Amino acid sequence: MPLYESVFIARQDIPAQEVENLADSFAAIITDGGGEIAKREYWVLRNLSYRIKKNRKGHYVMFNIEAPAPTVSEMERNMRLSEDILRYMTVRVDEVEEGPSAMLQSRQAREDRPRRDRDRGGDRDRPRDDRPRESRGAEGAEQSAGGE
Repeated sequence: MPLYESVFIARQDIPAQEVENLADSFAAIITDGGGEIAKREYWVLRNLSYRIKKNRKGHYVMFNIEAPAPTVSEMERNMRLSEDILRYMTVRVDEVEEGPSAMLQSRQAREDRPRRDRDRGGDRDRPRDDRPRESRGAEGAEQSAGGE
């Protein structure tokens, strides 16, 4: 059976649970048609590049599907009829990626980075040089006198 990758964007004003219900209904169409969902990812509520039907944000969901073409067409037909779906796109692929998608990897990388929080514990008035002003020598004293 051919492999597909399908992503849809749901409206911003529906709750995440409703998005999961939509994804479940699309997954049921695939399994009833003789296919299977290899991977399913929810990419959270994200900003859109431009407005779509007066929405600035959308819930993104991605499926990796192994199913016959008529089953995928039926899923797309149901996406087209749903008022909660802003956009969808299904692409035929040669193989399914193992592990998390690039979107989830970038989100995990952002979460792993330490936060730069200047307001908490940081001194904005301290000069970039970490040495105290007295130990910087003549050039440090001139810079600090000229800057104040």
